[in-house]
Amino acid sequence: MDAERRYPPVRLPEGAWWDWDVITWNAGEFRLAAGQDLTYHHGLELVFADPVYVQCPTAFHDPVFREPTSEELVRVSRRLGEDPPVLVAFEADAGGREPVSCLVAAERLEVVQEMVLRYRRDDAVPGQRFAPWVRRPG
Repeated sequence: MDAERRYPPVRLPEGAWWDWDVITWNAGEFRLAAGQDLTYHHGLELVFADPVYVQCPTAFHDPVFREPTSEELVRVSRRLGEDPPVLVAFEADAGGREPVSCLVAAERLEVVQEMVLRYRRDDAVPGQRFAPWVRRPG
């Protein structure tokens, strides 16, 4: 375990990414979706491949990504027995009086910017992505 390892904050593409929720959470993937209003679609996803540690509410607003503290790194590294390849930390509004601290450790992180519909639409163009719970046309 290397207490000096650095994990820079996630940099998001330009956009209105204030509403966030979890759209996939299983052994192989932890996927966060973001947009200005998640009612009909989202335009950004953080895809964590092979997540090994997740401390995050299922929905939140206005995250502020930061470098993990040395204490957070030590806590996760002790739990895993080694430093994770990816460690993302942020503070977010989860509806309480104070922001909640969030931490995600995984094998890889991919930032995907693409329109993903959250409702069925019969006239969707070929290749249109839909949220996992949407039954695709046809």
